[in-house]
Amino acid sequence: MEWSDVRIFLAVARTGTLGAAARGLQLSHPTIGRRLRALEEATGQVLFQRTADGFVLTEEGSAILPLAEQMEESALTMERRLTGEQQKLEGTLKVSSADWFGAYVLPPVIAEYSSEYPLVEIEVLTGTRLFDLAQREADVAFRIVPFNGPDIVQRRLTRMRYGVYVATASADPVESDGMGHRLIAMDTSTGGFPDIDWLKNRFPNSGVVLQSNNRNVQAQMCGRGLGIAVLPRPVGDQLGTIRRLDLSDEPPSREIWMGYHRDLRRLHRLRAFVELAVKHLAD
Repeated sequence: MEWSDVRIFLAVARTGTLGAAARGLQLSHPTIGRRLRALEEATGQVLFQRTADGFVLTEEGSAILPLAEQMEESALTMERRLTGEQQKLEGTLKVSSADWFGAYVLPPVIAEYSSEYPLVEIEVLTGTRLFDLAQREADVAFRIVPFNGPDIVQRRLTRMRYGVYVATASADPVESDGMGHRLIAMDTSTGGFPDIDWLKNRFPNSGVVLQSNNRNVQAQMCGRGLGIAVLPRPVGDQLGTIRRLDLSDEPPSREIWMGYHRDLRRLHRLRAFVELAVKHLAD
């Protein structure tokens, strides 16, 4: 059984459809279907039940799933370690972070890195999804929580301060009240945010007018006068459409963590980026 066929088996098992598996592996839909049929013919087993809701593992498919995942882990470990031995400062470096961090914090790091190492192509992946370092979805990641996966080299970089902002021309809300103002908040469906809880307690008579999981959207709507927003200081302090309120205390700060897989610790292009990140961002 070839690793390329195992990848297809795992992709279909995880996504449930040929189309989603094809997109994830960057292959065509017919190729995925053809290779999957060939795999079932080679093993002499029906691995998936075709249903109206998609592909569901049969008993035989479920039995080999753990073995396929072990094969995947071995292949990924080999790939990471071979990549980690590369000495040249060229190739691609994948950097993962939250949207606001990629837009307002990382640019000086990336600009200097690109100037010093022009043969490295940088790919910045932003959003709320935590990219898997073991799966090589990203080479280095920045998060507001520590990494909990195995074999991750991590470092606390800094403590990020937050501020409370309104549109430049807006009147100051009254602390411990907020009557006549509205709040711009994070979408908390994926978890709690101490700064948002603090904001709601600070202005108890202000209702939420907008929720978004994107700090850039919050900042732009704050600048339009929609309401009060709590933002990371690198975001709010750089925008001319909003101003930071001088309150009796500040919202809770958050720690910024940087992590990468230990198998890549000798990868020169990664080490060079990590050193620059520490130079620009570490306390």
